[in-house]
Amino acid sequence: MTDILWFEQIGMGDVARVGGKNASLGEMVSHLSSAGVRVPRGFATTADAYRRFLAADGLDERIRAAVERLDPDDVAELVRVGTDVRGWIEQQPFPADLEREIRDAYGHLVANDDDPDGVTWAVRSSATAEDLPDASFAGQQETFLNIGGVENILQAVRSVYASLYNDRAIAYRVHHGFDHHDVALSAGVQRMVRSDVGASGVMFTVDTESGFDQAVFLTSSYGLGEAVVQGAVNPDEFYVYKPALREGRPAILKRAVGDKAIAMRYTDGRHVGGSTAFVDVDPSERRRFSVTDDEVEELGRIALVIEEHYGRPMDIEWARDGVDGRLYVLQARPETVVSRSTENVLRRFVLRERGEVLVRGSAIGQRIGAGAVRVLTSIDQMHDFAPGDVLVADMTDPDWEPIMKRAAAIVTDRGGRTCHAAIIARELGIPAVVGTGDATRVLSGGEHITVSCAEGDEGLVYRGLLPFDEEQTELDRMPEVPVKIMMNVGTPDQAFSFSKLPHRGVGLARLEFIINRQIGIHPRALLGVDELPVDIAGVVRERVAAYPSPREYFVQRVAEGVSTIAAAFAPEPVIVRLSDFKSNEYANLVGGRLFEPEEENPMLGYRGASRYISEDFRACFDLECEALRRVRDDMGLTNVQIMVPFVRTLDEARGVIGLLAENGLRRGENGLKIVMMCELPSNAILAEQFLEYFDGFSIGSNDMTQLALGLDRDSALVAASFDERDPAVRRLMGFAIDACRRQGKYVGICGQGPSDHPDFAEWLVTRGIESISLNPDTVVSTWFGLSELDGTHAAVLSRAELAPAGSR
Repeated sequence: MTDILWFEQIGMGDVARVGGKNASLGEMVSHLSSAGVRVPRGFATTADAYRRFLAADGLDERIRAAVERLDPDDVAELVRVGTDVRGWIEQQPFPADLEREIRDAYGHLVANDDDPDGVTWAVRSSATAEDLPDASFAGQQETFLNIGGVENILQAVRSVYASLYNDRAIAYRVHHGFDHHDVALSAGVQRMVRSDVGASGVMFTVDTESGFDQAVFLTSSYGLGEAVVQGAVNPDEFYVYKPALREGRPAILKRAVGDKAIAMRYTDGRHVGGSTAFVDVDPSERRRFSVTDDEVEELGRIALVIEEHYGRPMDIEWARDGVDGRLYVLQARPETVVSRSTENVLRRFVLRERGEVLVRGSAIGQRIGAGAVRVLTSIDQMHDFAPGDVLVADMTDPDWEPIMKRAAAIVTDRGGRTCHAAIIARELGIPAVVGTGDATRVLSGGEHITVSCAEGDEGLVYRGLLPFDEEQTELDRMPEVPVKIMMNVGTPDQAFSFSKLPHRGVGLARLEFIINRQIGIHPRALLGVDELPVDIAGVVRERVAAYPSPREYFVQRVAEGVSTIAAAFAPEPVIVRLSDFKSNEYANLVGGRLFEPEEENPMLGYRGASRYISEDFRACFDLECEALRRVRDDMGLTNVQIMVPFVRTLDEARGVIGLLAENGLRRGENGLKIVMMCELPSNAILAEQFLEYFDGFSIGSNDMTQLALGLDRDSALVAASFDERDPAVRRLMGFAIDACRRQGKYVGICGQGPSDHPDFAEWLVTRGIESISLNPDTVVSTWFGLSELDGTHAAVLSRAELAPAGSR
């Protein structure tokens, strides 16, 4: 029987012969090449070859005796035994026939190369208990890159064999119940992709945090992909919408520039331990994306092909060759964490209070942990770590797994959300904040901190031990309710997670939240960068460097935020409110004070519809419209509806509808609905007339209350009088509800009131409201409360008060 198998000869039925990684490479070469999936060719040594290698001179028995006595939680003993075993394997000669077959296979690979010695290879480990649907073994064994010449390849194969007994691999097998001697290794020898002068990264066909399965999550950085996998670099991140990919539409939901401070490049060496090195990336390149939008979408389509072939969520490593410009797949394995979660139980961690934020980074795990800081600079300091401490380090790799499982949380300076450490943290169920940049400098040993990964993509480290709760909801036991319950979604970061809650869509997505969080620059500053003061212009140019222009920065970033929310909740409606900044809030954006007036009472000033139709703001309003048009018409997310806030008069209503139409957003076209935020007494009093211009109302209870009662909702002096349940406020809301029902138009509420007052939510239902949009943290409790109302939605409506037209 041969000890060598070409990738073309193997597939997923050969895991026992060549391990999970090599079997998957062969599967893709054999079945997916015609679908556009490029995999560099190569060969694999067999698991039987590995066993024969160990059997010579009784080496396998020596290894068995050494590891069977080992306590993997005794870190010092683990290091000693692992070092001994790897040394024995490194010194073991190959059986003569195995060495001859490797040499012959290598000769066949380079037979047609003009300069065989100039071609280099990746020598990858592939374990027979690796890349399985229920255990990833991510990074447990070694891979060696840029290996040149058959002698160096032979040494690399031997080093791959030895890596089965890395400290981390020994501990991982014990903790996951695998017998050491039931696992064998195959070495894959694969032609290198020149990503050292290109880019590379990792993509998952499911969101690694929320489990949202309609987007591909992709990371990218300059140079060889090991920098991303090891967590040595903070990469660029992208989300790509699967339905848009399938329809051939623009599909990128989100872009985030990573700092990409270093890149792994080739050295002049071609041997194990001397073939690659980290180099600094030029600062101007760090500020730009490492891949183009076209490449991101092509990678997304490749990911879809792979996922559909394997029939499960996948974890894929890819590379762009900087010489030929093509995209290649280097590995594909099953995703092993979120795809195994229990679908019918929603677990949410919620902070009960917040404190001072010490550091920020990327959130891993959607959990919260707390404990004393333990800053470690080396794995050799593991003996200083106590169970329940928070591990703080520059970066971690799979070697740290024995200590990671004892941590309350993990915080690192470097790393992205697809590195090995992140994968292991998810498997262990431990929250981690990675890529903070400065945690090891800011956090002091012994101080108490709370690590929150439950507030979106951004992970936050707070000073002190803050109280938090874990909530569980059995989604398959949600009762019927007599109203549509929607959600208020403030920022896109949490949209995928919030979409797991029971819902009928989004009743309020605030555009100003997206602008503030994802842009942070006044739109007029972006439209006139050259006229800005030098210091402000410098800040603006720095932020927009990754985008084609300052104008495009605004449009793309708004489109990213809106499309992320729309994709998360599709096909349910997502009502996006046009920006409703007050002048003092706009002034806080970069450059804002150059353009905003100083008003005595901004709450009642230059905001909403009056701002949109003013000549000074027209060009800025056009940017918002362009972003929304792209989301709906180009990306196909026609579940997006538009809400116009703070419309004082019928003339303003007419003017805004006209401006929207001029920007390609016409009521009824491509299913577009435009609703008005009914939040002024004039809106309710003239409800019938306002509805001539809109497809319905969304009641804004906050402004309606303050204007009906004549009080400033931001003033503590009169705060006690602010109550949405006041009879005058309810009377106005009743006018609006009645007018919509008479005309058969949508009416909902998106204000704070129903979230704060369950009795107010009940009144709205009995009064005939069609939908109630709630803050996410009150959805479940309000849902159960409303389920106790007597009768179905239709029965409740039949009993609801409906004032006849003209009876006011």
